[in-house]
Amino acid sequence: MPVRVGLVGTGYAAKLRADAFSSDDRAELIAVCGHSIEAAIAFADSYNAQAYASWTDLIASDVDLVVIATVNRDHEAIARAALTAEKHTVVEYPLALNATAAADLIELAQTQQKLLHVEHIELLSGIHQTLVRELPQIGNPFYVRYASINPQHPAPNKWTYQPALFGFPFIGALSRIHRLTAVFGTIDSVACQARFSGSSDRYTSCLCTALLRFSSGLVAEVVYGKGEALWQAERSLVIQGDRGALVLDTDKGTLISAEGERSLDMGTRRGLFAKDTANVLDHLTAGAPLYVSPSSSLYALKVAEAAMRSAETGEAIDLRRV
Repeated sequence: MPVRVGLVGTGYAAKLRADAFSSDDRAELIAVCGHSIEAAIAFADSYNAQAYASWTDLIASDVDLVVIATVNRDHEAIARAALTAEKHTVVEYPLALNATAAADLIELAQTQQKLLHVEHIELLSGIHQTLVRELPQIGNPFYVRYASINPQHPAPNKWTYQPALFGFPFIGALSRIHRLTAVFGTIDSVACQARFSGSSDRYTSCLCTALLRFSSGLVAEVVYGKGEALWQAERSLVIQGDRGALVLDTDKGTLISAEGERSLDMGTRRGLFAKDTANVLDHLTAGAPLYVSPSSSLYALKVAEAAMRSAETGEAIDLRRV
């Protein structure tokens, strides 16, 4: 029997999920709910699925797997209800807006003996695979600068600009920290500054910078910003090592060493949700290992939460004491 899937969400990520499940014979999308019943009906009709007025009704149906692709604020409550109802659960990052709640959900999944998968499709991307493959070429890495800046004029009226729904920027955009911890390991301390424009319930721009000191001695500067007060777009990752450097700028990659510069094949960004979905179904149907663990996502969330506290207090946070 195919895995019966219930999908919470009707946005861009939800559509990619629905397409991935619909193209795999091992799964059947049977239930959908969204921010309104009208949105759920319109979405569900495209996939011959049943629309539900609420996620509680969807979880109570005969689905085997609940996939959560909605606003960050609701991830915790939906995942908790799904796991309590003994449903396998997939959630877009972050698992929750605080690390304590995320740890509770991981423990609940273990108790219920159900899958809890927190996606991180960036780890499946050609860019990340290139980074991992080429990293030994630069020797001992000691400095990283990772910048994601997206000017938007005007700032869109979306939930991603509402702190109550999105969370602190490094929590809502957890992949920026998770990508680094996945490669470079544990962090000793975090110092962060954050600047916002607009009102407390909806900002029009944000700019956050975090200085991460890894246990290995590596120092990483992470920059995340979006909105009206920013004017120069940037999407880059630079890693300096004692024998060379990796420069990943948008979709272009370069390895720099004493031998000169070499262009890197960056692969593609396409089809990442399909890859993630296939990995989940491989795990559920054949016991294949997952490419990322909830515990690694939880650790990145702890770092992001420490960055938030540092921005609030103006003090560096020693993660060795957390």
